[in-house]
Amino acid sequence: MQPPSIHFGTGAAHDYHYPSNSLIITSKGAISRGWIDYMKIKNFIIFDEIKSNPSFETVEKIISQFKAENFSHVIGLGGGSSLDVAKFVAFKMEKKKIMIPTTFGSGSEVTRISVLNVDRKKTSFHDDKILADVAIVDSAFIEGTPMEVIKNSAIDSCAQCSEAYDSKLGNPYTKFLCNTAFDILEYAILNDKFEKLALGSLICGLGFGNSSTTLGHALSYVYSNEGIAHGHALSFTTLIAHEFNNSVFYKRFESIVKKLNFISDKQTYFTLVEQRPDKEYDFSNASAKDRVAAYETEFYVPSDLSWEVYQAMCEMLELGYRFKNIAYPSYYA
Repeated sequence: MQPPSIHFGTGAAHDYHYPSNSLIITSKGAISRGWIDYMKIKNFIIFDEIKSNPSFETVEKIISQFKAENFSHVIGLGGGSSLDVAKFVAFKMEKKKIMIPTTFGSGSEVTRISVLNVDRKKTSFHDDKILADVAIVDSAFIEGTPMEVIKNSAIDSCAQCSEAYDSKLGNPYTKFLCNTAFDILEYAILNDKFEKLALGSLICGLGFGNSSTTLGHALSYVYSNEGIAHGHALSFTTLIAHEFNNSVFYKRFESIVKKLNFISDKQTYFTLVEQRPDKEYDFSNASAKDRVAAYETEFYVPSDLSWEVYQAMCEMLELGYRFKNIAYPSYYA
């Protein structure tokens, strides 16, 4: 399955003629970054409060806030989080869906999947009616994107297509798409041609969206549920999954992980946790007293103990592979 209409190329989002009565779902900064002006869209309403790892409550909030408004289309604009929320809102409200990624890793613009947090746990919703009506993929959005965002998006896409290639739910068509996507992504990353990530991510979404990711992604949720960036988690979990399964992508995936400089040292771990996108508190110039006060409301607090737990999880995951005693359903995919 794929959206009935896919528009690809630099300028695609600029040139598209948008319906005049649309709800745009995006994150803070969509206007200040010039995304809306670039699209030349008129007469719209907007919800711009999407954060990373969005919850089901966010969907309910949007539906409640806009149920009395007169609009025909929902436009998802942003990373995978914005697109997943937009697709699910449109699905529930029975509206047409236009998806426009501004980061290139999730492939959400062409899948029938929405990933939302339910009770602080990532949950995947699958339904043919979640699929977008129109997908617009424009590499112009990558300009000005922070390297940390590019890294996490790129490794996510590489994990998706390489896992899906090995999935028992795959077929010759999806394997062709996944292999082609990995070739493009690999070239883009190793040669710093990041504008090419857009095409690789799109083809990846078409490939894994019609098969499945496997154990690497399932295990990554252990980290994501604790506030670790999704890409950083996959750089570990997918890598050891590929090693155990003797995947044809193991060495190539390892080279990409090294190129993107995913380092699991203690300082990097603390930095990732303290700077995670869903945090509401800025520790950068806080006094010790302020930090202690904030800790009481933080979901995950960096400390020596948290680092030991992180290392212990890594060891347990690897032992689980070695003894084949992990009970995740995706293990058998």
